[in-house]
This record gives sequence, C-alpha cells and structure tokens, in this order.
Amino acid sequence: MTFPISPPVDPMLAKLATALPDGDGWLFEPKWDGFRAIVFRDGDEVYIQSRDLKPLDRYFPELRPALRRSLPARAVVDGEIVIATEHGLDFDLLQLRLHPAASRVARLAEETPSSFVAFDLLGEGDRDLRDRPQVQRRAALEKALGRASGPVHLTPCSRDRKVADQWFHRFEGAGLDGVIAKHETTTYQPGKRAMIKVKHARTADCVVAGFRWHKNGPGQMVGSRLLGLYDERGRLHHVGVTSSFTAAVRRQLAGELEPLRKDALEGHPWREWADASGASTRMPGGQSRWSQGKDLSWEPLRIERVCEVKYDHLQGDRFRHAAIFARWRPDKRPADCRYDQLEVTPPAELGEIFGSGGSAS
Repeated sequence: MTFPISPPVDPMLAKLATALPDGDGWLFEPKWDGFRAIVFRDGDEVYIQSRDLKPLDRYFPELRPALRRSLPARAVVDGEIVIATEHGLDFDLLQLRLHPAASRVARLAEETPSSFVAFDLLGEGDRDLRDRPQVQRRAALEKALGRASGPVHLTPCSRDRKVADQWFHRFEGAGLDGVIAKHETTTYQPGKRAMIKVKHARTADCVVAGFRWHKNGPGQMVGSRLLGLYDERGRLHHVGVTSSFTAAVRRQLAGELEPLRKDALEGHPWREWADASGASTRMPGGQSRWSQGKDLSWEPLRIERVCEVKYDHLQGDRFRHAAIFARWRPDKRPADCRYDQLEVTPPAELGEIFGSGGSAS
C-alpha cells in the first residue's frame, strides 16, 4: 500500500474573520459543519484520518465503497464528513457514530448514512500537490471528482462575492456555519491557518444559573458559567456555557458570584436534575456517553443574573459551541431570557448545495 502522501497529514486550518476578505483572487466555499477528514486511497485500500490525526474508518464503514467508486485510484483528498437529513446537517448524529460497538456503528450507518464533501486535492497518482497553488488544486479536484456519485460530493466554489454572501445567509438553516475564503495563490500548508473563515455570530441574553469550578483552582477560580433560556412553558433549559477567561478573571468571578450561592437550591429550577434522567428540560451535570469520566459537578446560583453572550448557531436547542461572554446585563430580568429572542433560519435544501459543485466561476 503506497499512498501519494503518507499519513498522517495535519490539515490546513483557517483563521476567523468578521467579513469576506477584500481584493482579487479569492475562491469562496461554504463552510461545512461536520468531521474534518483527509482520505487516503491506494486501489482498494482506503484510510480516513481525522483532524486530530486519528483513524475514522471504523466509524463510517458506508463511505469506503463510495470513496473507492468516486476517487482516483491513488489520491489524497481533504474534506468533511457530514450527515444530511431533511432538516439539514445533523452534528449530533455524527457524534453518535463514535461508539465502541461495531454492531451499533453498522446499524447507524444504515439508518443515518453519512456523506463526504471534498474540498481539496493533496495528491494524485505519484504527485504531491501540496506545493501547487489553490487554483490548480481546485481544477485538479474538479477533474478528479468529475464522476463522483452517491454520498461523495464536490463542494461548491465561486469567485463571486454575491454568491458567497448568499451561501452565508441562505444556507445557514441547512447547518452550514459560514464561508471559507482561499486565495488562488495559496499552497496547502499543513497545520497553518492559511485560509479565512467567516462564521455567523449573534448575541443572546441568558440566565446565569450556575457555574463549575476550574480544574486548576476549585473553590478559587470559576471554570465556566452555566447558561439558561426559558421555553414557552416557563421551563429553564441549560443551553451551554461560557468559559474563556483569564486566571485573574476566574478568581474575580469566584468572589463576584459568591453572594448568589447562598440558598441557591431553594426554588432552583435545576435542583432535581439528578433525579430527572429522561426529563425534557436540559440539566447540567448529567452524565452522557460523551462526558463519562469528566467532573460535571456544578454550583447552583440564585436566578438573578443575566449576561449577554455571542454565539454562532444552535444545534437543536443548545449553542453548538461554547458561547463568548460579552457583558453583564443588569437591566434585564431573568424571565425575559427566552428562546424566542434567538434568530432561527429556516433550513435550505441540501440537495441544491450538493448538486451545485463545479467550476470556480
């Protein structure tokens, strides 16, 4: 088995920006929200590598025959594994695949099959293409995947800023979380932030209903604040955390939140979370397949404080990623922190995106 490039390969990364870059020579692509994957193929042998350089093959067995049908006989392709449903991309279904039981993985592969979206060609035949400019690699990718079918797709690409702006706004509801910009002259730079990503960013006012101690300073430094939003029935749901603070701010928060710990469990909406397995209201601290072994103990706070956070988008009824603290909102009542303040984009047809791959126009 001889791949054009030997694994592992650090994927090229992107740096965050607030707007599409100015100037000429930019190629724009939708930003997929799935598992980053680099696929190595040599004849019948297919190896799928994750972003953190680990094998992904066993978790997505349904992709192997499709990749053998659609990729060149010897190739290395960078892309994203996604699961598309009628409601858009579903990241939770992807996470369910990371299961130790092969029988469960096989069942999920049949029930909710995945797709691979290709967006860069690193090698083909005996050629290492990483030192070629982006525009040449894109042209080679389009040629290499000209007969791709089934769950293997070529990501759309355009030079038109208006098209990129449409992708940014229209396809958010389908689970895509922004736009990637690649300059046509850029070589493939493993591990370097040589691309630009423009992601959705919004704000929400959330209840600060509790916190967790930082692992390096229990009792002295706050690790994360637990955020809550009320639904239409008045139930407070745990929607995520905000946790990026300096050590000095963590210590300051410990003192600032201390008065709110007194009698916090009396009437707290999450006081019975330990006995609420299967309840419809999200509670902090409950164990799951993804949290086993982690310390999820938490400290309740009286429901009095509100903070404004920045978030990119929702996954179900939670923030997809950790929210970024913006400011305290002493002018806001906790009861006003409801789901109905959030901006929700209707899902777009993923079939339209999957069918629009082609030349960089």
